[in-house]
Amino acid sequence: MRYLTLIFSFLAAMPALATEGKRIQVKGEIIDTWCYYSGVMGSPEAVTGSAHHTCALWCSAGGIPVGLLAEDGTVYMVLKIESDDHSASGDTQLSLASHTIEADGMFYERDGLNYLVVSKVVSDLDITNLNHEDYGPVPGFAIPEPKP
Repeated sequence: MRYLTLIFSFLAAMPALATEGKRIQVKGEIIDTWCYYSGVMGSPEAVTGSAHHTCALWCSAGGIPVGLLAEDGTVYMVLKIESDDHSASGDTQLSLASHTIEADGMFYERDGLNYLVVSKVVSDLDITNLNHEDYGPVPGFAIPEPKP
C-alpha cells in the first residue's frame, strides 16, 4: 500500500516536476514488477519473456504496475503508455506484457526510483526473450534450494 501511495504522490506532483524530467528513448521489455522485485517466482531471469508472459498478464490485470527493463538492466516504473493512463491493467499495458519495445518518453528519477511516462511506442518487437523451450515449464533456477 505504501508503494502505491508513493506512486500516486508522484503523479500528483508531476506538473511541478515537469522541468526535472528528461526526454529519453529506451529499448527494453515490459515486465511484471511484482515478480521481478519480490523474487516470488525465482530470479529476475525467470520472470522475463514468454516463460513469464501469462503471469505478467495476470499481475497487470490485477493492478500490479508494469515496468520497463532496459537493455542495460535499468528498470523504469511505467506510469503511463501513450494515451492509456493506467500503470497496470490498461489495454495498452496488457497488449505489451513481455514484449520488447522501443519507447520515447519522459524520464523522472525520485528518491532512487526511475519513472517513465511513455509518449510513444516507437516499435513493438513482440516477445523476444526466453521461452519455455529454453528453460522448461519451471526454470531450474526458480526452484528453491531445500533447507538443511
